[in-house]
Amino acid sequence: MSRLLIVVDRAKDWAPYYPSDDVLTFDEYLKFTAPASSRVRVINLCQSAKYLSRGYYCSLLAEARGHHVVPSVITLNDLSRKGLFSLELEELDSSVLEWLEASGAAVKPGEDDRDATHQVRIKTYFGQAEHAALKPVARALFERFPSPILEVVFKRRKGWQIESMKPASPADLEEHEQDAFAAALDRFSSIVWRRPKSRRRYRFDLAILVNPEEQLPPSDKQALECFEKAGKKLGINVEQITKRDYMRLPEYDGLFIRETTAIDHHTYRFARKAEAEGMVVIDDPVSILRCTNKVYLADLLKNNKIPTPKTLILSKDQKDSVHQVIDQLGFPVVVKIPDGAFSKGVLRAEDEKGLKDALKTLFKQSALVLAQEYFYTEYDWRIGVLGGRAIFACKYFMVKGHWQIYQHGENQEVDSGSFDTLPTYEVPRNVIQAALNATRLIGNGLYGVDIKQAGNRVAVIEVNDNPNVDAGVEDRFLGGELYTLIMQEFLSRMEENRRR
Repeated sequence: MSRLLIVVDRAKDWAPYYPSDDVLTFDEYLKFTAPASSRVRVINLCQSAKYLSRGYYCSLLAEARGHHVVPSVITLNDLSRKGLFSLELEELDSSVLEWLEASGAAVKPGEDDRDATHQVRIKTYFGQAEHAALKPVARALFERFPSPILEVVFKRRKGWQIESMKPASPADLEEHEQDAFAAALDRFSSIVWRRPKSRRRYRFDLAILVNPEEQLPPSDKQALECFEKAGKKLGINVEQITKRDYMRLPEYDGLFIRETTAIDHHTYRFARKAEAEGMVVIDDPVSILRCTNKVYLADLLKNNKIPTPKTLILSKDQKDSVHQVIDQLGFPVVVKIPDGAFSKGVLRAEDEKGLKDALKTLFKQSALVLAQEYFYTEYDWRIGVLGGRAIFACKYFMVKGHWQIYQHGENQEVDSGSFDTLPTYEVPRNVIQAALNATRLIGNGLYGVDIKQAGNRVAVIEVNDNPNVDAGVEDRFLGGELYTLIMQEFLSRMEENRRR
């Protein structure tokens, strides 16, 4: 389990806030020691961050001790270099510029507005700002220069620029600013002094990354609650986070991504950061990279002789792609973009005209497109694999009157077929073996392998790096045991991390 420390210059700097044993003065932090196996997060709130000041040494010592500290020494050094943040702000949201204009100094009588210098001084708190219009600026600055409190000065000459930016401490805040800082700190971190007894019951902390607005998330709300209950029984404090909690990751021992992943997406950045922090992470970045691109996956499976439908990789500039598909695959044929999910970006062509139209549509989205033989079955197998073993099995049936499991209609409506959940021992052995063989090429995380079966023929369609685990579907046979199995895997890996 991670430990959170707040470091200030003097105890009185924290006087306006709730007292806690986790708030240390700089001198106390100098003497602080922690077990080698523990994870320590430090929020450095010392007043001065100049080179060789207390604040500078706080961040420097934290990094030397293997503690994750905000701000880092790199951030402090970057903030001392004006050239890095003297940025033009013309491309920002119009509401930001309007607020800056309204808040800027008035033009003096007789002064040409084009030559006037306007100045606005604000403070940001963990990427938050008191004024709603400035939230995009505050968030962007925090992502680039992660620092608890930043004092930012904007100046307008011909256009708005950041004139200066420096770290600040709680001692620098007015009373109304103290409230804004405390609220931002509370959002940024699950503050230990707010729930001391409940948090300290648990051996480990696990973050589950979710998107409450996602239409088809990998786990529904009831399943997420089941993960939390299963974790708590095993001594794991499970907490849901969103993309805004990126800087909070080092507070946790593990990350479980329950949001649809993509490479050019915050889910991949979360996985990369969690891995860099030494956390246990599912989906790990390598699995995301290998699974989310169907071109990579198709080539990987083919080169390792994993049975798949006949597949061609087509290039946008390829002149004979249509004839190649007709000669080698025939009709009907399925064409798909490399990074589609939930049957999106997948089309079926019945003839040459339909194929040309499908390729024209998909090549607008990707330089490469997959063409695949149409292998019809009434259902697809979905085999859930965790750590190299099959843990659940489902039959996903096609939508009635449709050729896919999902059918996307107008107004973002999505229809799905029925399902049947079975114990893994009732699944044909060659189906289970194909799933295990395919996932060994990816890693040892949690995967969902889609397989078609007709008689003795088995074909792996794809390997999903964050398969659905929904209440009443994938858990229909195992019930709560499915969630326990997954949480137990996290527990084993986090224990192994602690022993290292």
